[in-house]
Amino acid sequence: MKSSNTVRVLLIGAGLFFCLIGTAQKNIITDKFGAIIRGDTTLKEIALVFTGDEFADGGDMIRKVLSKHKIKASFFLTGNFYSNKAFQPLIRALKKEGHYLGAHSDKHLLYAPWTKRDSLLVTQDVFNADLLMNFKRMAGFGIKKKNASWFLPPFEWYNAEIVKWTKELGLQLVNFTPGTRSTADYTYPEMGKSYRSSEEIYQSIMEYEQKSSNGLKGFILLIHIGTDPRRTDKFYAKLDDLLIALQREGYVFLRINDLFN
Repeated sequence: MKSSNTVRVLLIGAGLFFCLIGTAQKNIITDKFGAIIRGDTTLKEIALVFTGDEFADGGDMIRKVLSKHKIKASFFLTGNFYSNKAFQPLIRALKKEGHYLGAHSDKHLLYAPWTKRDSLLVTQDVFNADLLMNFKRMAGFGIKKKNASWFLPPFEWYNAEIVKWTKELGLQLVNFTPGTRSTADYTYPEMGKSYRSSEEIYQSIMEYEQKSSNGLKGFILLIHIGTDPRRTDKFYAKLDDLLIALQREGYVFLRINDLFN
């Protein structure tokens, strides 16, 4: 009888142990404003994020590459994007294929001055009305606010007040992980010194992976779904090579909501 009780205690203990493992939260990194900017730096997981407003020229190519690699990504799109009839077949296809579709503001507003980030260019009423309109347009595709609670702000520019207002709407503000040049894929040669070629962007990602102590673990890697026609060197054309290289290093790609489950 004593032996039987011992076994029973051990089995119960083991069950509790694995239960705790299964429900353990991942580590999350926030910036000084309270925005989430990175996931668990001990896990080889990356959230591939695409933003879109007025351009969608990379949409079909991106879809095909993601399908080839069996990867689910996250797409944060403005109300301008959702309401553009030319883009709507792409949106429906992305939703059908299981990608995360989220909000990026309705009219791609600039919330704070570039040179005085602690100030505001919008009131809370304007912020709320604009963001809720973004969700209203998303509802036309069957995307409910409760299922798209991660919000990536326009221009990836915000402050603590914007983060607070976001939470008051029942949403969580998230931004890309700094360290690479991936967000410069929108630049074009006429921008002069700000321009970054696709090769330069690609190398910045791979160099960060190799030289940073945590590599790209927990990274939110942001790329644009489309860019100005003046940029002919499209970075999304290198997406296939990038995914091959990172998968070779053992990385897996998750939707934003799965990165922070």
